[in-house]
Amino acid sequence: MLIVVADSLIHGTPISKELSNWDGIWYVALTAHGYPTHSTYLQSTLGFLPLYPMLAFGAAKALFTSYLAGAMIVSTIGGLIATVIVQRLAATWWDEEASRRAVLFFCLFPGSIVFSMVYSEGALVPLIAGSLLALQRRRWVLAGLLGGAATAVGPVALAIIPACAVTALLELRRHGWRDREARRSLLAPLLSPLGAVLVAIFLYLWTGDALANYTAQHHGWSERSTVFSLVHIAQHLIHQIVNAPSLSHPRINLNYVSGLLGAAFMIWGLVLFARTRPRIPAAPIVYTLGIAALTFTSAMTQPNPRMLICAFPVLMVVAYHLKGKAFTRLIVASTVLLVAMSFVTYVGTGLRP
Repeated sequence: MLIVVADSLIHGTPISKELSNWDGIWYVALTAHGYPTHSTYLQSTLGFLPLYPMLAFGAAKALFTSYLAGAMIVSTIGGLIATVIVQRLAATWWDEEASRRAVLFFCLFPGSIVFSMVYSEGALVPLIAGSLLALQRRRWVLAGLLGGAATAVGPVALAIIPACAVTALLELRRHGWRDREARRSLLAPLLSPLGAVLVAIFLYLWTGDALANYTAQHHGWSERSTVFSLVHIAQHLIHQIVNAPSLSHPRINLNYVSGLLGAAFMIWGLVLFARTRPRIPAAPIVYTLGIAALTFTSAMTQPNPRMLICAFPVLMVVAYHLKGKAFTRLIVASTVLLVAMSFVTYVGTGLRP
C-alpha cells in the first residue's frame, strides 16, 4: 500500500486505478452494472463469477461508500479471516510454533497482494479454508455450504468438491454405511457444487447460456486446458530470450517466469506433503492436487503467486519443514519478492498478480 501511495504522489496515478488493476477493473464493472443479457465471445463481465461482486455491492451499500471501496473492504477482511483460519488449521495439524511460521509465510507470500486489491481471492480463500476446517471438525453441512459458496467466487474453487468427496468416503470407510453420522458426511460433497450450479442456472435464465462464463473466458481471454501448458510457456520464454533485441531490453514476459517458478514451487510443496509427519488430513491434500491440476493445464493461468495463495496448504507445509535460519531466509526472500511484485503489479501491467 505504501508503494501505491508513493506512485500516486510521484506520477499522479489515481490510487483507485492501481487497486483495481488487471481483473479489478472487471470486478468493479460487474459490481456496478451486472451482466449483459446475452452470451458473448468478447471480453465482458460474464467472464467473472458473481459472489465477490455481490459482497462488494453489499459492503458498499451498507457503508455508503464506492463500489471500489466496498470491494477493497471485502478483500481486506477476507484476508484477515483467511489468516486466522490458516493459523488454526496449522495448529491442529502440527503445533503452535509451526502455525506461527505458516501464518507468517502466508502473510508475506507474494500472492497475498490480492488481499490489497480488487480481487476475488479475498472471498475465495477464507471460504475454502473455512470449508477445510469444517471438514476436519466433521461439520458436514457447514463444510459443504462454505465450499459451495466458494464455487460461486472462482472456478479454481471447484477443487474443493473432490476434497469433500474423499473426506466423506474416508468417513464411511472408517465407520461403515450403517453409522448415521458417517452417512451425514455425504452432505459435504452434495452441497459443495451448489454455488456453481446456481450460477449456471442463473446464467441460463439471464443469457440463455448456462456456460456463459466459460464462453467468455474461452473466447474473450483465450482460456483453455492443455496438458502441455507449461511446455508451451517454457518454449515461449526460451524464444523471447534467444530473440531478445539486447541484453538491456530483453522484453521477457514476466508472467511466463512467474508461472514456471510457481510450478516448481508447487511440485516442491507436493513432495513435502508426502514427507510430512504427522500426516496432513486428506482434504487439503486433495484440494491442493486439484489446484495443481487446474493450473498446470491452464493456458492462461499457470500456478502464479495468486494461484499459490489459493493453494495455501502448500505454503503451510513449506513453512512447517523449514526452521531456524532456513525459515528466516525463506521469509526474507518472500518479503523481497512481495515488495517487487507489488511494484510491478500496482505501478504497471508487467506482471499479473
